[in-house]
Amino acid sequence: MHLLLASSSRIAPSGSRTAPSGSGIPEVLAYLGDAMSAHFPRSGRVAFIGFAKRDPAEYLEAVRPGFERVGLDLVDPGASLDGVDGVYVGGGNTFLLVKRLYETGWMARLRAAVGEGLPYMGASAGSNIAAPTLCTTNDMPIVQPPSFDALGFVPFQINPHYLDPDPHDTHQGETRVERIAEYHEHNQRTVVGLREGSWLTLHAGALRLEGDRMARIFRPDGAEEVPPGDLSALLRP
Repeated sequence: MHLLLASSSRIAPSGSRTAPSGSGIPEVLAYLGDAMSAHFPRSGRVAFIGFAKRDPAEYLEAVRPGFERVGLDLVDPGASLDGVDGVYVGGGNTFLLVKRLYETGWMARLRAAVGEGLPYMGASAGSNIAAPTLCTTNDMPIVQPPSFDALGFVPFQINPHYLDPDPHDTHQGETRVERIAEYHEHNQRTVVGLREGSWLTLHAGALRLEGDRMARIFRPDGAEEVPPGDLSALLRP
């Protein structure tokens, strides 16, 4: 399989969580341009699955410029992947995305096509569902999908937009670390905390962490920080 799994579709400059005054919203997918050019065939047609937002057609138009900047044509695939060179699943609400994927038959369609080598790119929810289940999403269950099972392209869970605990924050809700610990009270799978500005690639059986941020790898018996580089060991049981 050929995967590009990004934590987010946008990043704020210099690791800030907000754009600088007067700059507006960061351009969609701008920081991933080189990675997208390497991932998809040159001048290719990429199918867009925008089920994680209320209006997929409106979502397509919002994301299209990010692909046009690198010479790619983002298209509505209709009911099949015939004639496309890759697929991109955008972010939004993971529960809504999974529900619609099952209802439309796209869950099985994506598993088959990507398993046969069609390049897959996801961001946020689109990356979360490359894992075996959606259980490490950050989203509220605004709808009920028929199953929590996701695409299962990788054998570990992904937590996009991973945030480290802020020791100065007065918020009393659970931190991301605590929520992943709750997951491990009932599940054994490794969880990759994928910070914004970083992404995973899988090509020729090699898994890599890309970008300039470390990832936090959570297991039931503890966690570790890993730098960008080879993470292929996570593909082994």
